[in-house]
Amino acid sequence: MTVLVKPAPGGGASILRAFAPVSREPGFGVYVHWPFCAAKCPYCDFNSHVRHHAIDQDRYVAAFVREIGEMAKRSAGQRVTSIFLGGGTPSLMRPETVDAILSEIARRWTVDGEAEITMEANPSSVEADRFRGYRAAGVNRVSLGVQALNDRDLKFLGRLHNVDQARQAIGLARAIFPRLSFDLIYARPGQTVEAWEAELDEAIDLAADHLSLYQLTIEEGTPFHALRKAGKLPVPDGELSAALYEATQILTAARGLPAYEISNHAVPGAESRHNLTYWRYGPYAGVGPGAHGRLMGPDGRHAIATERHPETWLKMVEDWDCGIVTDDLLAPSEEADELLLMGLRLTEGIDLSRWRRLTGRDIDPVREADLRAHGMVERLGPDRIRATPAGMLVLDAVVADLC
Repeated sequence: MTVLVKPAPGGGASILRAFAPVSREPGFGVYVHWPFCAAKCPYCDFNSHVRHHAIDQDRYVAAFVREIGEMAKRSAGQRVTSIFLGGGTPSLMRPETVDAILSEIARRWTVDGEAEITMEANPSSVEADRFRGYRAAGVNRVSLGVQALNDRDLKFLGRLHNVDQARQAIGLARAIFPRLSFDLIYARPGQTVEAWEAELDEAIDLAADHLSLYQLTIEEGTPFHALRKAGKLPVPDGELSAALYEATQILTAARGLPAYEISNHAVPGAESRHNLTYWRYGPYAGVGPGAHGRLMGPDGRHAIATERHPETWLKMVEDWDCGIVTDDLLAPSEEADELLLMGLRLTEGIDLSRWRRLTGRDIDPVREADLRAHGMVERLGPDRIRATPAGMLVLDAVVADLC
């Protein structure tokens, strides 16, 4: 059995509970990628795969164990503050599979006693016994892929669950896990601000402490991209998208879950610790097919990626202990660009003294002054800068101007 901290009796969450403040230290995370799904959603460009045969979970567990060992060697001495089981659909794993993975992480690294351990789950794959098994294995936070709270749009998005199943899954997760988040997609075809506000109000009523709210983006190579290219998928224009985003910020803040990142909202203190590690540009290990990592070596920060194709990754790990296909030492200028791109997503902004240590220079004062004059960025003291709500809407352009 895993040596991670086990649940206390009656460990469910209650809405708007008080949480301890989250430290600004990035921490160290471990991301585990389970690449399999029951179906591929038409908007999804993630590394997820459908297999019409049973997955040999024992064989994959053995491979995860071997790659965890390799990543631990490359990050010796790190203390794990968060673990994230993502995908794909990790809730298709047996609880025994999850337990074996978490146990190996605990064996290879020192895991903080307060570590956040998140699993992604789809409402269509939720079962009470399975959820209790994940909780017994050490999972203390669930992220549900709800995506919409009406059946018409769930069908449009290619989801396998309906609204009733989503509500049942949320209720079950709240009863079993100390923390819960769920995702919604907005800016869907035909969606009005008023309809989205009503849906978001219901979502906040159902929520425990965290919501991830994403605008629908049409990614190249997806079925939605082909439909849009053919003129068969109308999406909101820029003005309506901005109005939907503004309504999201206002309503979530009024209801006690303000934004702490462009698309993420939480009761203060309940922010996702794992995702904060990414956005604060901390180190993390990536394990599994198509996983990415940022690990610190004696020569600097390495960008690491593994083979995306599950069966190819599996064979590579069995032959060589890992499926790494990319291991690039980042130049200080590349680190600085990544720090800026990630950190400006947060409402807390970035520490400019850290940026200066990487670049050896200050942010261009002329460019910053121009962005401030246009209401795109603002200073939070002498050494901290952040994007304004208006700047968040065009963040890529803001980052390009500041670099």
